[in-house]
Amino acid sequence: MNVLQLVTSPRPFFDQQVSVLEDRGVDCTVVRVPGAHSGDSSRAPTDYAKYYPQILSELRSEAYDLVHANYGLVAPFALAQPTRPVVVTLWGSDLMSDHGWLRSLSRFGARRANAAIVPSRTMSRTLETEHELIPFGVDTDLFRPISRRDARERVGWETDRPIALFPYDRTRDVKDFPRARRLVERADVDLELRTVTGVDHEEIPYYMNASDVLLVTSKRESGPMVVKEAAACNLPIVSTDVGFVRETVADVTDCVVSDNDEALIEGLEYVADARERSDGREAIDGLGLDALGERLLDVYRDVLERDEPAGHRTEAGHGV
Repeated sequence: MNVLQLVTSPRPFFDQQVSVLEDRGVDCTVVRVPGAHSGDSSRAPTDYAKYYPQILSELRSEAYDLVHANYGLVAPFALAQPTRPVVVTLWGSDLMSDHGWLRSLSRFGARRANAAIVPSRTMSRTLETEHELIPFGVDTDLFRPISRRDARERVGWETDRPIALFPYDRTRDVKDFPRARRLVERADVDLELRTVTGVDHEEIPYYMNASDVLLVTSKRESGPMVVKEAAACNLPIVSTDVGFVRETVADVTDCVVSDNDEALIEGLEYVADARERSDGREAIDGLGLDALGERLLDVYRDVLERDEPAGHRTEAGHGV
């Protein structure tokens, strides 16, 4: 099977998706939108104007079986070519965007694609067209429990104080670092707030295991994947009620999900006093990369067996 993967900006979970598919014999070629996107800065319209010719050039050069659009913004480019069936995966910040045009574009892509995929139950409840619910996989070999002492030695944190980890660029408004700092300052406990950004993905598990709690104060999220990764490390989580956080940690000990500052502060105080690990790794059983690869491959096979052209699909209810 030969699949053209379209994406705005590759993320670690997308790279892992491609890897597990290739492990199963699927040849994947990734074409990303030109230009750069970082933080709250968007690409220019001219970057998207250059994108479709690149896709057509790639389709002329290889015999692809299908096109997989990863994110709502690239779905129209996949659907514009009329010959290959299309799979669309929505990531969350597209379908749940503050921008009405992006929500509409994502819904259009899901309706017109031969198969649509969403990674969370929150998104599944929002998307009214037929779709599959396939959670993003977590690399549980990479994200694993490591002793706090060894992890702190690895990352160079020479302290015995409990640490709250803020895993984002503090300048990104949507992540709301000022709220995280305010919560830690108000907590009646000896707790230190540390941030991590711009480090290799393979190093993140060490920062998680060097910490006592993951603190997420985002105003909105499509995930965040960092919560699943922290759960795989058995790191307690204190988070605002965004994305799929609540459904991920619903059965996990030592985790608090709330939009109320007092509840979040109480959670920080409890975790900092107890300094215990959660049982999150058990809760994410079934969200590993192997399960992701098998379910995606099933979707691909089903689409190819139906042999429908791009943009044609019979509605048959939610595939959840």
